[in-house]
Amino acid sequence: MGKEKNPRRVAENEAMAKTRMLRTSPQKLNLVAGMIRGKKVEKALADLTFSKKRIAVDVKKCLQSAIANAENNHGLDVDELVVAEAWVGKNLIMKRGRPRARGRFGKIIKPFSELTIKVRQVEEQA
Repeated sequence: MGKEKNPRRVAENEAMAKTRMLRTSPQKLNLVAGMIRGKKVEKALADLTFSKKRIAVDVKKCLQSAIANAENNHGLDVDELVVAEAWVGKNLIMKRGRPRARGRFGKIIKPFSELTIKVRQVEEQA
């Protein structure tokens, strides 16, 4: 008489992780996300580790979370995982300001973003 369990949002050979409220603009975050799209996870982790971008640390955490979800929640093999998708969305924008000359007001916007990473298990072609 209980409630039915929710259907999976991703396919049987996929897992995903989402990070919200990343303190960077979506445009800058998308540059880093584009760096890992379509790569094997060990190569993507290496690229993020040695990237000079500040936000690469948070993207790496999200990727590691997606890998852990794949292994622990869905029983996928970590060695066969590929970053299938990595997409970026807008989040809130903090509006700040600074007084300028002649009574004007300089608008300063501080954007936040969110990142979703989907990993997929693919069998190696022998």
